[in-house]
Amino acid sequence: MRSSLGRLIRSRVAGEDAEERAEQIWGTPGERWFTPADPIWRVHSDASMFPGGLAALLLQSLHPLAMAGVAGHSGYRGDPWGRLQRTSDYVATTTFGTVPDAEAAVARVRRVHERVRGRDERGRPYRAGDPELLGWVHLAEVDSFLTAFQAYATTPLTDAEADTYVSQTGVAARLLGVTDPPTTRAELDQRLEAFRPELEVGEAARDAARFLLREAPLPAPARPGYAGLAAGAVVLLPSWAREMLGLTWPGRRVGRALGVGATAAVRWAMAAA
Repeated sequence: MRSSLGRLIRSRVAGEDAEERAEQIWGTPGERWFTPADPIWRVHSDASMFPGGLAALLLQSLHPLAMAGVAGHSGYRGDPWGRLQRTSDYVATTTFGTVPDAEAAVARVRRVHERVRGRDERGRPYRAGDPELLGWVHLAEVDSFLTAFQAYATTPLTDAEADTYVSQTGVAARLLGVTDPPTTRAELDQRLEAFRPELEVGEAARDAARFLLREAPLPAPARPGYAGLAAGAVVLLPSWAREMLGLTWPGRRVGRALGVGATAAVRWAMAAA
């Protein structure tokens, strides 16, 4: 049962060709940006990425132009698993893959970004390749992944390792088009705070939150576990983000407990996959 659950989770996150992709990412010989001893390797290989990823999507939705791009071009409602798998593959390749494979992954995403443009629900123009929007998405992602790891990993990073993690995430981000990504946790916090005047909750953000937290297309047996991950994700958000999205449940103590339990269950299953 344990191995079956692990394979199911892996296929949802990485696709039906998960084993082949894993062999290519981890098995291809060559120089890599990072090693197993690096904080970014530890964070991105941990089960805390599950609640961390959900938290990142919720936080990212608060920028109206970033959310407009997701709503208009990502197909997250029609093909949520495909979007998850593409994102998972990008993070895995740029973290664990060879330098040529990582650079190719970044180039593919840059080409996609060139086609993603339009107007939000208030008529404001956006383009996915805008360095400011790329910067917001990067900040929300890094903050969520790091916060989740510190909350749910068996051995959190030290303060110095957390700074190193933030710095290491900037390697791919710079190639993607992010201007001057943060290199410390303190700088990450300052950059997030600076974005707050630009954030708002539109209907697209509310719809994304409903979908992520209540309507994810899952079989009935998987719903309790997903609910634990979702609760664990909500309490990772900054208090102001929770207030903006109207997420009053769960309380931090309950949400943290649910997040710990659900993440541990995923870790247990994935270890046998």
